[in-house]
Amino acid sequence: MSSFFKRLKKKQNSIHHEAVKEKKAISTSLSANLELVKQRTGNSSDISIRTLKIGEVSPKCLAIIFIEGIVDTKAINEKIVDSIMSKSFPDHDSSQHLIQSLTDEGIAIGSIKTVNTQEDLFLALMDGNTIILLDGTDQAIIANTAGGETRSIQEPESQVSVRGPRDGFTESIQTNISLVRRRIRNPDLWVESMKIGKKTKTNVAIMYLNGHANEKIVAEVRHRLKKIDIESILESGYIEQLIEDQAFTTFPTLYHSERPDAVAGNILEGRIAIFVDGSPYVLLAPAVFIQFFQSVEDYYARFDIITALRFLRILTFFISIIAPSVYIASTTFHQEMIPTQLVIIIAAQRENVPFPAFVEALIMEITFEILREAGIRMPRAVGSAISIVGALVIGQAAVQAGIVSPAMVIIVSITAIANFATPSFTMAISARLIRFLFMFSAAVFGLYGVILGMILLTVHLCALRSFGVPYMTPLAPISPDNVGGDTLVRAPLWKTREKANLIMKQGENLYSEDMDKPKPPLSRGIITRKKKKGDTDET
Repeated sequence: MSSFFKRLKKKQNSIHHEAVKEKKAISTSLSANLELVKQRTGNSSDISIRTLKIGEVSPKCLAIIFIEGIVDTKAINEKIVDSIMSKSFPDHDSSQHLIQSLTDEGIAIGSIKTVNTQEDLFLALMDGNTIILLDGTDQAIIANTAGGETRSIQEPESQVSVRGPRDGFTESIQTNISLVRRRIRNPDLWVESMKIGKKTKTNVAIMYLNGHANEKIVAEVRHRLKKIDIESILESGYIEQLIEDQAFTTFPTLYHSERPDAVAGNILEGRIAIFVDGSPYVLLAPAVFIQFFQSVEDYYARFDIITALRFLRILTFFISIIAPSVYIASTTFHQEMIPTQLVIIIAAQRENVPFPAFVEALIMEITFEILREAGIRMPRAVGSAISIVGALVIGQAAVQAGIVSPAMVIIVSITAIANFATPSFTMAISARLIRFLFMFSAAVFGLYGVILGMILLTVHLCALRSFGVPYMTPLAPISPDNVGGDTLVRAPLWKTREKANLIMKQGENLYSEDMDKPKPPLSRGIITRKKKKGDTDET
């Protein structure tokens, strides 16, 4: 057995050495290196190359290369060019000594390193660093000068709160990480960076609080990110779809936020934050169902008020799902459940309507979805006006034309307003899609179909996992320590226990498995069942 592992290790070492050899080294000729840069970048107009000469008797040529627009030009001029021009270099020094002198004293930049491969050179150049090449040496100096024009920190638009901080994430990953570090000034707040995407080489970072986050979940997040094999990553939504546990579900299994205080709070609870360069949304894993009905503002107000609001959010979520289906089932199959006077009024309204209740609801729901989508895509100045005026005009005209009844317009309006009350946009979209399935089930089976749909929905939610953590935690499986602390009920802050236990206690049987893409939890092996008496290792 030991000989087998020795052969395996020897083979891995040989593969590693071959991979290193494939990386082409930087040439000692400055002209050859400059020609390589021009050829590799297509002689692009935004690639700036400036040549200098250092030394007096036998000067050596030096080139400064950077990409305009993604660098801090002021830092290049003041801390690189001016520093090099103002320093005197001995003529008898070799190129290697000059490189060492430049890195030690000649450049006044905080972060400097040297590379000797073409791959590392171009990777650093595309990241916004400045490359310094010297004739006669095969090493390049990398100076961290990333910068350029970026969007300023503004108030988040998708997660608005009445009380709380007004700063939100931007498209710069360095800025986003710093916003969280300002709130958690702890050396245990660890950040790990990697590049994902064969062509885009997008910077991705995971952040977690060492000692609070479950180590197995952190390892699983790291493993799934490193297994991603894709050409490009342009937004955090790419990452979300590639690392989620269950792809065939309408419910989000990763939480995303553009609020630094929300991300900091979740990290303190034991979750892992995933930052993607170019995206103002930060992913949080693992996510649970009840988390999507909580707002960051919940922790800035009194506990009794927030508890009532949380119950209201859950109520509005179920109203947005089942309100049209209950109306369809009641008017089609179960008229005896409606008060007599109300039945007479509804029957009088539907006397001239040529469609059954299901078709009537389907027309109104699809029309409202079209208006809502049009309002989002239109310019802000006219988007809200189109959605509101369009809904009023079309609804009134449809009632007068006899296509739909006034009661159906009321039901659809209440459903839409209840859907807007859900704090998470992704969870609200899930409710919008599931609503049509409930409508069809109610049209076929009546209230029995609605009840059957609720049972199937509950079973589906209980079967979901988010990085091994049950999606309905702490409600199913029940966790008495956390149910009364910060789920449906938000206890006073002085009485709330450490919420990190909610994540820390989960995933004790987690293990990383060699997997190429997300699969359902049962086939993926995220959760291992406990061995029963008499079971063997094979079972």
